[in-house]
Amino acid sequence: MLTRNLADVVIVGAGVVGAACAYYAARAGLDVSVIDRGPVSGGTTGTGEGNLLVSDKEPGPELALAMLSLGLWRELADVLPSRIEYDAKGGLVVASNESGARALRDLAVRQRVAGVTAHEVPADRLRELEPHLASGLAGGCHYPQDAQVMPALAAAHLLRAAGGRVRLRLGEEVTRLLTGADGAVRGVRTQTGEIPAPYVVNAAGAWGGEFAHRAGVELPVQPRRGFVLVTEPLPRVVRHKVYAADYVADVASDAADLQSSPVVEGTAAGPVLIGSSRERVGFDRSLSVPVLRRLAAGATALFPTLAGVRVMRSYAGFRPYLPDHLPAIGPDPRRPGLVHACGHEGAGVGLAPATGLVVARWLSGGDLPLDIHPFRPERFPTAA
Repeated sequence: MLTRNLADVVIVGAGVVGAACAYYAARAGLDVSVIDRGPVSGGTTGTGEGNLLVSDKEPGPELALAMLSLGLWRELADVLPSRIEYDAKGGLVVASNESGARALRDLAVRQRVAGVTAHEVPADRLRELEPHLASGLAGGCHYPQDAQVMPALAAAHLLRAAGGRVRLRLGEEVTRLLTGADGAVRGVRTQTGEIPAPYVVNAAGAWGGEFAHRAGVELPVQPRRGFVLVTEPLPRVVRHKVYAADYVADVASDAADLQSSPVVEGTAAGPVLIGSSRERVGFDRSLSVPVLRRLAAGATALFPTLAGVRVMRSYAGFRPYLPDHLPAIGPDPRRPGLVHACGHEGAGVGLAPATGLVVARWLSGGDLPLDIHPFRPERFPTAA
């Protein structure tokens, strides 16, 4: 006999965005079912670096969301166990030439107007922040608000902190949405039964477009593959998240072919994480030795001392890309009862708390903390 489980909302996806939606929905008094066909953090979250960044964002809706999230992460760091490895280490963006340094200064001026703290760092003072940094750089900007968490632990502890109002259903795949005669959402069906609920949240990450299609609407989420190298433990060799100014342009790029710029950061546990690459190749997880070599070369160009360091492992992940580089957050008027929380590309961990708070406030009828119009899921034109 099929089981029927009542919930106020079903959240599809147990990554950090889905976990944040569940946490804030439970705090708003809602009963939540979180469903994932894999384990907690089994998708994009489990292959992320855990960055909480404002440094890479132009003023606008995404930066506003990031600023809100930074404050929420600081609150969560006091609530959740220290095992989430929250590290307010700050970021350092460096330029290899004077034109790049000017572009960094211009961006910092605009960001400061939006509330970002950004300090220009002349070339001769870069090593005060990063003693092992390469010589010959033209300057940089220091962003003390940038931080990091361990994303898989953050997702797990958000779900645990949500308490008894959240029921986890792992290893179950949603096979279809339940809808009423008017087309509105009435819950979901999995291989084990039906879960009635008046709302379903699409927090399926890189698979958010696939899930939206299954729900009968189109959302052009595409996977954007990236690789990360993980070194042996090197405590305090790299003190901040350090990246080249080209990284900002790569994040904003619409190109499908490979984009790569050096990103190097230490972690609370000791290993150094090395990125960054972006390419749209579908869900192909194949190891690309040329990309890994490019990442290693970029990292050693920034930190020559890494040339003799062992890489312990590498892994690939998929960022959920939307064409305008903004996530889809909020109700979908094309399918009443369907709410989206996906398409955050590489910023999902950083933007998760604000996304969860927005979704929970909308579900519970509370005041929204910011204008969500730029994130509306129906903003993309329907293909003819």
